Amino acid sequence: MAQAATAVAEPPPKRSGTPRRTGATPRTLPYLLIAPAALLMLGFIAYPVLSVFYYSLRNFNPSKPWRNGFAGFDNFTKAFTDDPEFWHTLGFSLQWVVVQVVLQLLLGLGLALIVNQTFVGRALSRALVFSPWAVSGVLTSSIWMLIYNSQTGITRYLADAGVGTYGTSWLSDTDTVFPAVVTAELWRGVPFFAILILADLQSVSKDLYEAAEVDGAGRLRQFLHITLPHLKDAIILSTLLRAVWEFNNVDLLYTLTGGGPAGETTTLPLRIASIAVDSHDFGYASALTSIAFVILLFFSMVYLRLSKFGGQEK
Repeated sequence: MAQAATAVAEPPPKRSGTPRRTGATPRTLPYLLIAPAALLMLGFIAYPVLSVFYYSLRNFNPSKPWRNGFAGFDNFTKAFTDDPEFWHTLGFSLQWVVVQVVLQLLLGLGLALIVNQTFVGRALSRALVFSPWAVSGVLTSSIWMLIYNSQTGITRYLADAGVGTYGTSWLSDTDTVFPAVVTAELWRGVPFFAILILADLQSVSKDLYEAAEVDGAGRLRQFLHITLPHLKDAIILSTLLRAVWEFNNVDLLYTLTGGGPAGETTTLPLRIASIAVDSHDFGYASALTSIAFVILLFFSMVYLRLSKFGGQEK
């Protein structure tokens, strides 16, 4: 009995194990690790966007500080009702985006299909196709300025061959300036589509084409029913990205034409840059930037919704 009473009276043994952690739990650790990058993105992206919306509601011109102050929606009212240049530049921007994206997609798709074939010199052909994409926008503009130079460029050689007259400048003629700048931008933009589409073509199983040939499908039916459905997401993503980039295009048009002649090649971003840099009217420029931001955001959401990006084919 005494031994039993002693055994009952003994304190319970201490639990062995690791001490309780007081720091970050495994569930919160990933968020702590990405917090520095998230804060940097917040500072470099969110702050500029919010500051643009803030200044769009104000009259802000450093050269006329006595007029600075809260303007409400006056800048937006001015854009839609009192500024005919806004509608002209917006219309040209839409025209520029549609023409560029459609032509770049078609030419890029054709080049990707060509360099995806097996032939002698394929590696060199791919390098030549992709090389314009590695050239900066300013350098691209300089190259095409030399090509379109009225004294030493292509028009000089055409005049020597009896086509056209000497001293003709395609960049200063309202009838030829649009095709000229479109061609220059195509040279730079087509490789972007070719690169993305070729990368996606590499993942198409050859067994699908072999099975289609056995079933009697020709090249056209194979392209329509195998290649295009497989390239759907790549085409949607590349066209969306390129549409946004072309809408915001400033460097090539500014260097080649400066928006001229007679404002024929002035896009909305180019006009925004002119208002902010030349006129120092940062309030109105911020309002136009906000409008452009909303247009691109709405277009992107509708485009992704209608195209069913990432959806499965039924």
